[in-house]
Amino acid sequence: MCPSRRADNTLVFKIVFWGPSMGGKTCALGWIYEKEGLASGKLQSITDPTGRTLFFDRVVARVSNVVFQCYTVAGQRRHKYQRKTVLKGSDAVIFTWDSSADQWEENLYSLKELLKFYGPKVMAGADGNAEVPLVLMANKRDVPNPTPIDKIREVLNAAKLSNVLIYETIAITGVNVKRAFVFAAREAVLRHYMRLQSGGQTTGPKGEI
Repeated sequence: MCPSRRADNTLVFKIVFWGPSMGGKTCALGWIYEKEGLASGKLQSITDPTGRTLFFDRVVARVSNVVFQCYTVAGQRRHKYQRKTVLKGSDAVIFTWDSSADQWEENLYSLKELLKFYGPKVMAGADGNAEVPLVLMANKRDVPNPTPIDKIREVLNAAKLSNVLIYETIAITGVNVKRAFVFAAREAVLRHYMRLQSGGQTTGPKGEI
């Protein structure tokens, strides 16, 4: 995709945390906001009485001189159309995989839905790069008997996502959360400049949800 620009000519990219309900998306975004010093403004969250994301969470982060609008999606299956709306116009996607063994099917459902909405964009093209970078956070690595990484890799390979990098994370304590986020952010910026070098054009502002 193509970033928008602010009035001061600052590039603004959109990053979306995707994954099943209670997988750690909001926790990861909260860590970036509260602990890493990357965020500006307030963390906006729309949740139900149980604390589950109802529509999205949002925070604005800055890496160097580039701004990132960061969103999470509501993971519960009934929020399909809200997720599709939030995903639209994303410049990078961070899939938050729940490593709990009993969440295997929910992870697969969430990945299949992402591919349905964004498959051609996150799959590598002939040059080995995807239009929209995708990184996977294998989250909750501190749970008993977490899903083996090689088993997650098998799923990615079967989905033609062998190029996707996996970070083992523990969002509640921030383990590797910043690394995964910075990688996604850097890849989004890199894709933008690669398009510019190849003669691609940028689009107008995306706006906010």
